[in-house]
Amino acid sequence: MNSMNPDVMQAPVAAIKPHPMTLHGDTRQDNYYWLNDPENPDVIQYLEAENAYTDAVMAPTKALQEALFHEMKGRIKENDESVPVKDGNYYYYSRYIEGGEYPLYCRKKGTLEAEEEIMLDGNEMAKNHAYFSIGGYEVSDNEQILAYGVDTISRRNYTLKFINLSTGEILPDEIENTEGGAYAWATDNKTIFYMVRDQQTLLASKVFRHVIGTDTAEDVLVYTEEDPQFYMGLGRMKSKKYIISVSEQNGVSTEYRLLDASNPTGEFTPFYPREEGLEYAIEHFDDKFYIRTNAQDATNFKLMEVNEAESTDMTKWKEVIPHREDTYLDSMEVFRNHLVLQERSKALMHIRIINQSTKAEHYIQFDETAYDTGVSSNPDFDTNILRYSYTSLSTPSSVFDYNMDTQDKTLMKEQTVLGEFNKEDYISERLFATARDGVKVPISIVYKKGFKRDGSQPLLQYAYGSYGYSIDPYFSAARLTLLNRGFAFAIAHIRGGQEMGRQWYEDGKLLKKLNTFHDFIDVSEYLIQEKWTSKDKLFANGGSAGGLLMGAVTNMRPDLYKGVLAAVPFVDVVTTMLDESIPLTTGEWEEWGNPKQKEYYEYMKSYSPVDNVEAKDYPNMLVTTGLHDSQVQYFEPAKWVAKLRALKTNNNLLLFHIDMEAGHGGASGRFKRFHDVALEYAFMLNLMEIYE
Repeated sequence: MNSMNPDVMQAPVAAIKPHPMTLHGDTRQDNYYWLNDPENPDVIQYLEAENAYTDAVMAPTKALQEALFHEMKGRIKENDESVPVKDGNYYYYSRYIEGGEYPLYCRKKGTLEAEEEIMLDGNEMAKNHAYFSIGGYEVSDNEQILAYGVDTISRRNYTLKFINLSTGEILPDEIENTEGGAYAWATDNKTIFYMVRDQQTLLASKVFRHVIGTDTAEDVLVYTEEDPQFYMGLGRMKSKKYIISVSEQNGVSTEYRLLDASNPTGEFTPFYPREEGLEYAIEHFDDKFYIRTNAQDATNFKLMEVNEAESTDMTKWKEVIPHREDTYLDSMEVFRNHLVLQERSKALMHIRIINQSTKAEHYIQFDETAYDTGVSSNPDFDTNILRYSYTSLSTPSSVFDYNMDTQDKTLMKEQTVLGEFNKEDYISERLFATARDGVKVPISIVYKKGFKRDGSQPLLQYAYGSYGYSIDPYFSAARLTLLNRGFAFAIAHIRGGQEMGRQWYEDGKLLKKLNTFHDFIDVSEYLIQEKWTSKDKLFANGGSAGGLLMGAVTNMRPDLYKGVLAAVPFVDVVTTMLDESIPLTTGEWEEWGNPKQKEYYEYMKSYSPVDNVEAKDYPNMLVTTGLHDSQVQYFEPAKWVAKLRALKTNNNLLLFHIDMEAGHGGASGRFKRFHDVALEYAFMLNLMEIYE
């Protein structure tokens, strides 16, 4: 088979149109600023030329891509169903049919033997749409009206619609540009609250009240978040007593506002007014609230409780679980007789069960050294059964029901992997690399038995490392395609995530962001030194903020990697953070800093990928984006690729693939996305001269 050839046709050359930008006495020259305009035909022509070039270079891999796609698709059980969850009088679940790209959302009344009701048929609804997504749904208290969101553009603007589940009638009420899944019913079964997104910033900042059957133009605005640095959330608490509106400045401040669900025309009142540095999350139970908070210097958070009438007086908050230096309190789940805590320590999630009456407690035991677990959907207060999920790099996703009294667990479902799959054929381990400042960085790694640790085999290293978002060891049936061809796969749990506690996040943001990039590089060097792979067989992968990671490490240490996969990469950090009209900018200042302040400007500029591209050799690179991406605009990677093309000094591959119909999450549908994965895998396999 022929290999990919960058000279098969001339690579696109973006026109240079100097655009100087001066701030703090410093001038940056952006030669490709003109690419910011998707209405400009020249921009679309350039993007299409990049796609044509990628298609031409990748043409020798077309048969391989198709084979990989069918191999990955062939592992999926097409007729599949989630484990039903009982909520009220119904069991709710989703299922796929053979050949279907999208789920059917269904329910059965009273018993699993009852007749099935199909609430939403994603396959029917997706017809005639290149992109389709259902953004969550909520059922009214009388279980008769379904509210759901639909996005057919991929900008995450969801149109709120309603179905009468008794008659199947689609109601005429329709509300555009809502935040998907952020819907909350009042107890009257006719009033619903929703959030509308600003169409310039794409931030949800307004909460409205709608009454079914009334003109949506007359919906009442009940709350506006005036501070653009705060993200909003909306929902109904597990107790059903309160509707909550949440404003959160990531890593800085939280404010919950409550409305009694039986009084929909009332006002949202603060649980505790926002205060810089104070974060909290709440759960209502009987006449009190549990509070997960960092109050009183609890960096890793602690658990408190307060009478529901006294929440605004912090002196009345009582400590339930104290702060611990080595354990991060991640979340909580409340039952009538049990309190369940998710705790993170030593880069692993743990589930802790506390009996409310006896105060006896225990942890659910897991056997593997690296895994991911989490509390699943548990809408019922009055049960001693906890539903949780479990997976690892070598164990397919599983759902368990756990008796919190007897400590017996029942496997309700394990993800079916079709074909010749035996999880005993794969080995996962937990490693630790020492970073340049002495910190131990955890690594989760998986490989197939027979893998040789002599530097001769390829390895794909993945990481994210931002927003305190932890990347836990998770199973991927698609990844078997790489493992079966000799690759190892490693997740670097670098600073900027929260795997090792809250300080792990704090040490990878703002003026400590370089730790994120250094950790990734130091993990790469460790994997090479320990002969897990070698420089000419190591690949790096990251998306979104992880794409920023790819851009930074590629500029800093291009010699370490055979190839780099950068998906929807956030690479024009300074310019984006200066433009408050770009979606999500102002809310990100607490993550990256505000470059209007000189100290942050200079620090960001020191690592911003676009600003640090130089005339030097770069590894083989595949960059992907979506034209409609609402989180990282397509023009960031477009400008990055254009500048790399103009300056790179070697003949390594530089490919740019733009999905002209998708956004930040890529293609919709459970099978379509495997075409994107097949492209990435074929890129790496071909570079390793693996052609089948």
